[in-house]
Amino acid sequence: MNHDTFPFEINHDSDIPKFQQIINGINNAIGEHILDKGDSLPSVNSICQKYQLSRDTVFKAYSILKEQKVIESVPNKGYYVLGETRKVLLVLDTFKAYKEVLYHSFVNNLPENIITDVQFHHYNIDNFKSIINNSIGKYYKYIVMNFDNPEVSTILSVIPNEKLLLIDWNIYSKKNNNYIFQDFGQAFYNSLVEGKSLFEKYQEIQFVYPDFTNHPKESLDYFKKFCRDFGFKWKIITNAKTFEIKKGIAYISVSDRILGQFLEQCRDKNLEPGKDVGFLSYNETPMKKFIYKGISVVSTDFMELGTKGAEFVTNEVPIQYYVPTHLIIRESL
Repeated sequence: MNHDTFPFEINHDSDIPKFQQIINGINNAIGEHILDKGDSLPSVNSICQKYQLSRDTVFKAYSILKEQKVIESVPNKGYYVLGETRKVLLVLDTFKAYKEVLYHSFVNNLPENIITDVQFHHYNIDNFKSIINNSIGKYYKYIVMNFDNPEVSTILSVIPNEKLLLIDWNIYSKKNNNYIFQDFGQAFYNSLVEGKSLFEKYQEIQFVYPDFTNHPKESLDYFKKFCRDFGFKWKIITNAKTFEIKKGIAYISVSDRILGQFLEQCRDKNLEPGKDVGFLSYNETPMKKFIYKGISVVSTDFMELGTKGAEFVTNEVPIQYYVPTHLIIRESL
């Protein structure tokens, strides 16, 4: 490629440092195949003259790109694209065991030339805004886990739709967004129906939904619908401090912290999970099949979620997909 045709843009009024604008522009051009492996880049002097930049600014940008092994230089010949390395941003809510499954599935299904940066918003809208605003122009694709805040959609609107993939929770999304979601409502209800005969062993079902959880509230609505449809006595517990298990009760929990308390109280009260008391945990993790003869779970397939996310990055095609939710029955229920 003739570097003179490279569509370089420098905004002198932007808050983004000019050296970073150069880096972003080159990374974007590689991601969009405007620049390919072996293509030459404009010389330091030509960029300085064309865009009224200092030599130090341009040299700093090229030096950083060389350190990142994006470009290389040959004495007396100039700079060229070393490879087709692309950077992807993965924004998750928090780091938990099932998020690790998602992450490894995502990364392991990407080509070696794609680098993934991971950041966590922790359900904090200011943190989320900072992550997105500081990432604009630096990444080939953006994989973002949604959360319940009306500002999310506006913040994400600065990312071109074809570069953005929303994952996990369908909230504040737009019709034309690319997404890979799980269903926290009807699919959860269907899983409870599948386990109906197991719940019938118990006198009551209690959904432990602690104040500190960010789990979608629609699961509560479908839990109540299930209990009403099939005549189960039910209760919702929001204060984790008052959680105390009783014989004859089946518990559903969205918190692994509650699972720990449940098992500890079973030991102290000499109650047998799956016989005296029941437990259904939300979200599969690698350890739940081994904990105390196995913990029953209702969960989406986080491995498939990661795999589908990687397909969005590599296939260059739009995607709108719901990952199925399943009931996995083990000894605790």
